[in-house]
Amino acid sequence: GLSVKWATCNVGASQPHGYGNYYAWGGTETKSEYTKENSSTYGKNMSDISGNSNYDVARSNWGGSWRLPTKREMEELVNKCTWQWTSQSGVKGHKVTGPNGNSIFLPAASYCYGSSRNDVGEGGYYWSSTPYESNTYYAYFLYFSSGDRSVSWDPRYNGLTVRPVSE
Repeated sequence: GLSVKWATCNVGASQPHGYGNYYAWGGTETKSEYTKENSSTYGKNMSDISGNSNYDVARSNWGGSWRLPTKREMEELVNKCTWQWTSQSGVKGHKVTGPNGNSIFLPAASYCYGSSRNDVGEGGYYWSSTPYESNTYYAYFLYFSSGDRSVSWDPRYNGLTVRPVSE
């Protein structure tokens, strides 16, 4: 019912409720600390990175047709699906059900700033492939909590989770 197929798990997770790994926008490796100084894309003028294995962690780690979702594909997930706050194996997150009745579980894995994780179990932060047009320091991401969901922009150096899509 959507324009793309969403993966069952986050990059770095082996189960749907696993948080997986955290990545800076445009980064393909995990870090012990997420800062402006160690971000490879912070302040760089870039176009959409979806499918570019140099910058798209889903493509570089999973290969095939897997890639980061675009801002538009994330907006489609927000606007065309039913969202239900729940828990799976003790992990809080949203069960997201598409128009065709298929669903995925997105864990509230939080994000990394510096060397600490914030908001664990309260919020989900998932990178899109789309840079923020007005400022080279930001990129779009999907945010959700128990009662909210939106596509917004965040500093590229923060460590967010990734849920890949495929055609």
